[in-house]
Amino acid sequence: QVQLVESGGGLVQAGDSLRLSCAASGRTFSSYGMGWFRRAPGKEREFVATISSSGASTYYADSVKSRFTISRDNAKNTVYLQMNSLKPEDTAVYYCAAAIGPGRRLRSAEYDYWGQGTQVTVSS
Repeated sequence: QVQLVESGGGLVQAGDSLRLSCAASGRTFSSYGMGWFRRAPGKEREFVATISSSGASTYYADSVKSRFTISRDNAKNTVYLQMNSLKPEDTAVYYCAAAIGPGRRLRSAEYDYWGQGTQVTVSS
């Protein structure tokens, strides 16, 4: 069982940066692949980024590639999402998720545990 708690969201202006954090409970964090998803008002939840259990492999949605960076610190049981050059269309609730086992996962159904989410609002 893994519990995930996101933090770091807020209200920013277009062009600003934010860093989201996701703290995980449990002693097996380093065995989980981790992902970030987001849900904008009136839209389906969508994939943002994922990172392998070791941190060696990452993958991004085209909409955030070159602007967002996912990373993890297994010693701190934490995964991060550095978001630069934010745009109003990045406004959403951001969720982190954990997946058991190896492999790249781009679909929310492939993740086993979810956090409650943190709101990111980008004004124009």
